[in-house]
Amino acid sequence: MRPTALLRTFFVLTLIASVASALAAIVARGRMTSHGGPADDELDLVAIFEGMELASTAPALRRASVTTWYGGGSLDLRDATLDPAGAEIEARAVFGGFRLVVPPTWRVETHGIGIFGGFGDARNRELVDAEGPLLTIKGFALFGGVGIVSEAPDLDRAEGAGGARDQDRVARAR
Repeated sequence: MRPTALLRTFFVLTLIASVASALAAIVARGRMTSHGGPADDELDLVAIFEGMELASTAPALRRASVTTWYGGGSLDLRDATLDPAGAEIEARAVFGGFRLVVPPTWRVETHGIGIFGGFGDARNRELVDAEGPLLTIKGFALFGGVGIVSEAPDLDRAEGAGGARDQDRVARAR
């Protein structure tokens, strides 16, 4: 097969797969819904063709499931507490992205894969408390990304000046 024919075949197959994925996302959007709120210990979050942000204050977070498909979202766990037995998050990003914001001291294990995308923890490992409860992240990113960070200045600004997080940081700085 000539290189131009091979390239043309690849382009056509990619176009067909993209259209099929978009149609599947349209169908899934009507069937998959988010469940749970900021204070819940179990969450199911879905962002299909849209954005999603949630700042959790869970007293004992045990489980979360996050799906982003042609969309994106953030789950901020800096004001949440993990269940003493630990917690698990299932993260799926398809042609989209998901950002998980956790305290810098939390132990986090990732068991995920990025396929034409990324899946990883970008935090400073030196700050992690080896004795704390464990947060396990499983899942995949297909043409998208799943990232774990400890800082999210855009979310802090969204809370507004004088918000609870701002006052807490001022108190810790003193």
